Amino acid sequence: MLFELRVENLLLMERAELRLGEGLNILTGETGAGKTLLAHALDLLLGGRARSGIVRPGAAEAYVEGVFSLPAAFATAGDERIPAGAEELVLARRVWPDGRTRAYVGGRAATVADLRELGGAMLAFYGQHEHRKLMLGTAQLDVLDAYCGSEQSRVRERIRSAYGRVRELEARTEEVRGLAGARERELDLLAFELGEIEAAAPSEEEETVLTHDRERLRNVEALRAAAATGADAIAPPDGDGVSELLARAARELELVAGLDPALASLYERLEALRYEAEDAGAELRRYLLALEGDGPARLEEVEERLGLFARLERKHGGSIAEVLAHAERCRARCAELEGAEVALEAAEAELSDARGELERLAAQLHAAREAAAPELAAAVRERLAELAMADAEFEVRLSARTGGCGPRGSDTVELLIAPNAGVPAAPLREIASGGELSRVMLALLSVAHSEPGPGEQALLVFDEIDAGIGGHTARAVGEHLRALAGARQVLCITHLPQVASLAQRHFRIVKETSDGVARTAVQELTGDGVVGELVRMLGAGEDDEAAGEHARALLRAA
Repeated sequence: MLFELRVENLLLMERAELRLGEGLNILTGETGAGKTLLAHALDLLLGGRARSGIVRPGAAEAYVEGVFSLPAAFATAGDERIPAGAEELVLARRVWPDGRTRAYVGGRAATVADLRELGGAMLAFYGQHEHRKLMLGTAQLDVLDAYCGSEQSRVRERIRSAYGRVRELEARTEEVRGLAGARERELDLLAFELGEIEAAAPSEEEETVLTHDRERLRNVEALRAAAATGADAIAPPDGDGVSELLARAARELELVAGLDPALASLYERLEALRYEAEDAGAELRRYLLALEGDGPARLEEVEERLGLFARLERKHGGSIAEVLAHAERCRARCAELEGAEVALEAAEAELSDARGELERLAAQLHAAREAAAPELAAAVRERLAELAMADAEFEVRLSARTGGCGPRGSDTVELLIAPNAGVPAAPLREIASGGELSRVMLALLSVAHSEPGPGEQALLVFDEIDAGIGGHTARAVGEHLRALAGARQVLCITHLPQVASLAQRHFRIVKETSDGVARTAVQELTGDGVVGELVRMLGAGEDDEAAGEHARALLRAA
């Protein structure tokens, strides 16, 4: 239920506030006064697109806000967009002159998709040309399913899910089937690449060592010369080297070390230096011996190994780490390909089960539709008779859907009508006039949506659904709108006094001009105000007593 609708700076409407009630709420006004502005305001709350130039000239922004009763489904769903314990839900939309908009849910910034989802769950909007949707097969199917009842809605949800599952499994099965078809060729390639890597057995540690070795081997002669010079300086084959000179100095000091403690300390230092020099000399000789094996053959061997690493890196990612990761991917892919045949069998079995479930649900939907179609047709014929189409014939024809089962099942529905006796029934899109379509839609709504089911909107908004009709037919349309309002809240924008007289709450849109600026205002009417508005709608002047009496007669008849 919509409690309040607030509109600011929407074209001519500077500020308006509607406090709607239960039952049938009627909105009237002169042509051009701005009735459709309120329809557009509601469309904005439903996530609709903001029309160009919708902001009132000179205003910084337009603002629309609706206060709704919170549907039980949302109250218990734990939706994070809705404050805990809330009993009302406030949807709002700001529109700036440059076309930007901002959506709000419960006072918090939200997305237009949030408005579309939440608003769409609370109200259904039927515009001036909405009845033309009845030309669509999907809309006709929806009407029949709505007549079938709430269980049909639950089955439709299940079949939509089952259809999505089938499509998903079909795609997956095709992927696995393609995998199985190309597996031998891919396995050969993977085996070659994996064998190449495993034969090389590279590692980051080995690459580091080999890189160091290559640098050393490329400079082995310089290393050899430096080591030999150092060894000869410490202990040459001929003559005295550093080691011998240190030993001689130490012996000289040893002879007199007992005479002066200072010399004893120096003696100990010289002895340590002599031993260190002898050890360094021995190390240099051993280093020289080790270099004997590091010739051109070893360098060639290292270069070849590093060249192999470089080729693998160029092929598989630029580093040994990437080469090893590629090897792991190859092993995983090989395992996947080797199990492709088994996976294909499993996928096909799962797809077969899913298709069976889809067909079972489609058969359940079809059985309910087949049983309900003649009942719906008879009920609509009865309503059409009440809407001044007593001679109309109406049929609901089921046929198999082209292309097999879809997300709505395996059926298509065609609504057929013969507005006049003696004329064969034909599809709505071929012979129904605008006024007839309006009445057919109202009849269908009355029959198929007489009570809000689970997930159905509790507020219906009609924007001049009564266009193209008048007289007794208009009264009948109003009666059906009031009947719909018995179980729901209905807001109807109308130009017919026969419909307006049935309102439980009546609002009038008035356009006023002051200071050269046109503005639109909304007034709630009661008593004489309602009579005066009906007189205006009858096309009479304020002082026309006959029109006044006619207006009061309409109200008494209501």
